[in-house]
Amino acid sequence: MSRRQLDPLRPLTAEERGWLARISLSHSEPAAHVARATMLLAVAAGQSYTVAAHAAGRRSGDAVAHLVSRFNHDGVAAVEPRHGGGPPTVYTSAERDRILAEARRPPDPVRDGTATLTTLQRALRRAPDGLPRVSVFTIWRVLREAGLTWQRDRSWCATGRVLRKRKSGTVTVTDPDTEPKKS
Repeated sequence: MSRRQLDPLRPLTAEERGWLARISLSHSEPAAHVARATMLLAVAAGQSYTVAAHAAGRRSGDAVAHLVSRFNHDGVAAVEPRHGGGPPTVYTSAERDRILAEARRPPDPVRDGTATLTTLQRALRRAPDGLPRVSVFTIWRVLREAGLTWQRDRSWCATGRVLRKRKSGTVTVTDPDTEPKKS
């Protein structure tokens, strides 16, 4: 015999049911979103927490109980995972804006060198209004949250122009095929 549910699932609105059905059948959503939507729909259909967990490929009915409680409080946003452990985020929105501003600044080849995340980190650490303890992972995460991907959007790097050390000194080498390569 199962235990009494302390926080049973509230009735779903038509809009919430539609969103959950769309997410549970999606092939492009993250697997965690699909599993959570499947569990919520199974509980809404009257199945027990254990059966709902098994329907989504999970084992624990307790996790479903926590998900249902969170759904009752947050709505469809409960499908999105929250912070999963580790040290808490310590950078405020102003510091994130500072990281994005530095990433959007065109690099100075003499001062910055090549345009990589490590040199972006170095520039942020050296700046008077910078962040002395920022990590490359934090920079990467802030860029990802802002919708920038380092592989596709090389906004911090002048593509097609690079400094090379030669016996005669440092020279700027320009790639004439830069624009055709981008398209």
